[in-house]
Amino acid sequence: QVQLVESGGGLVQAGESLRLSCEVSGSIFSDDAMGWYRRAPGKSRVLVAQIDKDGNTYHSDSVKGRFTISRDNAMSTAYLQMDNLTPEDTAVYYCKLIPPTGFGYWGQGTQVTVSS
Repeated sequence: QVQLVESGGGLVQAGESLRLSCEVSGSIFSDDAMGWYRRAPGKSRVLVAQIDKDGNTYHSDSVKGRFTISRDNAMSTAYLQMDNLTPEDTAVYYCKLIPPTGFGYWGQGTQVTVSS
């Protein structure tokens, strides 16, 4: 059974940093791509960043230069380093495991709130 456990969310002030973690179990993590998504209040869930099994990354324009996705295959964990946070980054953040075939798996979400 594939499980994703997220951690690292919280309440911070604008300009501060947070690092989100997503620990995966029940999958061959090194074969999987990983993604971070977010859902802001009243909006749809959108892709923030993605990393493939080889470490190639994608970051959305809204976070490029501020957020960094990474992975540690030995720990079966993906990370999202978020720097210079703004109130517009306030959202529930979800990680997603994207296997080579079949459907993906979602984490439970972690709240990030940035005050001005």
